[in-house]
Amino acid sequence: MQQFNIQPVDLRLSEAIEQKIDNLNKPKGSLGRLETLARQICLVQQTLSPTLSHPCHLLLGGDHGIEHEGVSVSPREVTWQQMVNFTHGGGGVNMFCRQHGFELHIVDMGVDHDLSAVESIENRKIARGTANFLQGPAMTEQQYWQAIETGASLVDSCAHEGCNIVCIGEMGIGNTSPSSIWMSLFGNIPLNECIGAGAGLNDEGIRHKCQVLQEAVERYLKTNKTISYKDEQENTRYAIRYFGGFEMVGAIGAMLRAAERQMLVMVDGFIMTACMLAASRLYPAILDYAIFGHCGDESGHQRMLALMNAEPLLHLGLRLGEGTGALCAYPIIESAVRMINEMNNFDHANITKYF
Repeated sequence: MQQFNIQPVDLRLSEAIEQKIDNLNKPKGSLGRLETLARQICLVQQTLSPTLSHPCHLLLGGDHGIEHEGVSVSPREVTWQQMVNFTHGGGGVNMFCRQHGFELHIVDMGVDHDLSAVESIENRKIARGTANFLQGPAMTEQQYWQAIETGASLVDSCAHEGCNIVCIGEMGIGNTSPSSIWMSLFGNIPLNECIGAGAGLNDEGIRHKCQVLQEAVERYLKTNKTISYKDEQENTRYAIRYFGGFEMVGAIGAMLRAAERQMLVMVDGFIMTACMLAASRLYPAILDYAIFGHCGDESGHQRMLALMNAEPLLHLGLRLGEGTGALCAYPIIESAVRMINEMNNFDHANITKYF
C-alpha cells in the first residue's frame, strides 16, 4: 500500500514574501491574483525567487463499466480513438501543450482497446475498463493500489527530468458519472444536484443518468454499512475505488505524489476537480499545492470548487477535458512568477514608495 507524506507548506517565509511583493514598483495589491499566485508558489518552493521548470502534462485514458448503462452520449470507442488521435497531435490538448511548452505524456491506464502497438502511448493498462459500479465496485483493492502507484510513478519520472509543475488531464467516456457521485458523497450534496449533461446528454438522458447513478449509490451505501473501517481515510478510499475509473485514480496518485515532492499541481475541469476533491479527503494538505486552472460549464463545477475554497483562474466555458482548461491558465501562472522575479522595486527604480 502506497502511503504519502504530504506536509502543509511552511509559512515561515510568508512575511518576507509579502515584503518583496509589496515593494515591487506598483500600488499595493494592484496585481491581484498574480500576487496571490506568487505567494503560493513561493511557499510551495520555499524561495523568494520561484521558477517553473520542464512543465509536464499527464493525459491518462481509461474506460468505465458504467458507460454500458447509457449514461453518456458518446460511445466508449471514442476513448481509444481519441487516444490515438492525441499521438498524431490532433487534439485540443496537443495544441495547448505545444503552445505553452509542456511535455505531453499519453498513458493508457485502462482503455478497452489494445493500444500496445501505438508507441507514443505508454502502456500502463490495469484492465480493459473498470467493472460496472451499478453492480458492485468498479475496481478491486489491488487494482486501486496499482492505479495509485502508477500515477505516482509517472510523476516521479517527470520530476527526474526536472519538472516542478505538473498538469493532469483525462480521456474516458462516462467519467462525469463517478465525478458526480464523488461530489455528492464527499461534499454531502444531493446527487441530483451534482449531475449534468456530460458530453451533451439531453433532458431525458440526464433523467436516465440520475436514475442509474442513484441506484448505484444506494447499492454502495447498503454495502458500506456491512464494512468496518478503521478510519475515515479507509472509508474515503473505498468510495474512490467503488466508483472511480483507472485514469481518475491514477490522477489522484499523481496529484498526491506531486504534492509530496513539493511540486505545483494544475487542476483542470469537473473530472480533475473531483479527483482533487477525493485526494483532499485523503490528505487535506494537498490543497496547498493545487492551482485550479478553470471552471467549466459542467453542472455543479463551481459548487465543487467551493467545497475546497478554490478560486479558478479562468471561466471560459470549456468542457472538453483532457486538461485543456488548466493548460490555458499556464500563462497566468508564468506571469505571477515573472512578476515577483522581474519587476523592479521602489528602491532600484528610484520611485517614492507612497504607502
